Amino acid sequence: NGYTVLARNYRCCHGEIDIIAMQNDTLVFVEVKTRTNSAYDSPAAAVTASKQKQISRTAQHYLIAGNLSDAPARFDVVSILINPNQQPAIELIADAFELC
Repeated sequence: NGYTVLARNYRCCHGEIDIIAMQNDTLVFVEVKTRTNSAYDSPAAAVTASKQKQISRTAQHYLIAGNLSDAPARFDVVSILINPNQQPAIELIADAFELC
């Protein structure tokens, strides 16, 4: 999808971001959620408001530390559902939520 991965499992005092990438001129903070059972909800549903706040704080830390505060950025979610004897169902939700 034209992403260039800049960091994986970026950690700071606020939390972790699974993938930080660049797509065109936009920084993309990606949360990846994987489930092996869809009985309860989709994997993307696990990115709750609380999780969004944690990701937002971590992203702000990354932007400030890299002097990138003016860079365009967005938050994507990758949902992976693994079912036995089937190909994984992978969904990319671009611009899934806004900075909290």
